[in-house]
Amino acid sequence: MNIEKQDLEFSKIVQNILNNEEFMKIKNIEHHGVTRFDHSMKVAYYSYKISKMLHLDYVETARGGLLHDFFISPANRTAKDKFISTFVHPKEAVKTAKSQFNLSRKEEDMIRSHMFPLSLSVPKYAETWVISMVDKWVAVNELSLKLKFKVKYAYNLLLLFIVGIIR
Repeated sequence: MNIEKQDLEFSKIVQNILNNEEFMKIKNIEHHGVTRFDHSMKVAYYSYKISKMLHLDYVETARGGLLHDFFISPANRTAKDKFISTFVHPKEAVKTAKSQFNLSRKEEDMIRSHMFPLSLSVPKYAETWVISMVDKWVAVNELSLKLKFKVKYAYNLLLLFIVGIIR
């Protein structure tokens, strides 16, 4: 994804994170069929654009989106480890991000609560809700490509089912 590199304002906002040696280690970690870095860049950029359009704090949203999955995990994790990580990685990401950067309360909330409702941390800010929704959308799209659209098809069926129940 190179569109974020063409957006000079976005690039300026996240430059100090992208210059961080520890953060760049996530370029080597697989995540949803892409790297954790590529996933985080998509979440950060789309969240930034939506927040800007909604007149929210797009600066902190860009940073929080980029840092939402900033934790280092071993390459040889088992399926069980990956499953458990789904629920605990937000706390790990907050800890890792705080060790490298000064975070605002809002940025901490964005990282800690991005997995709601799978994690019990309820988002406190509109910007956190944006990141949470964008993260899920990006993940479904990435997994769809990885699994040849089987996940996206199942997700659409689930949405149709839910709409049918609501009616």
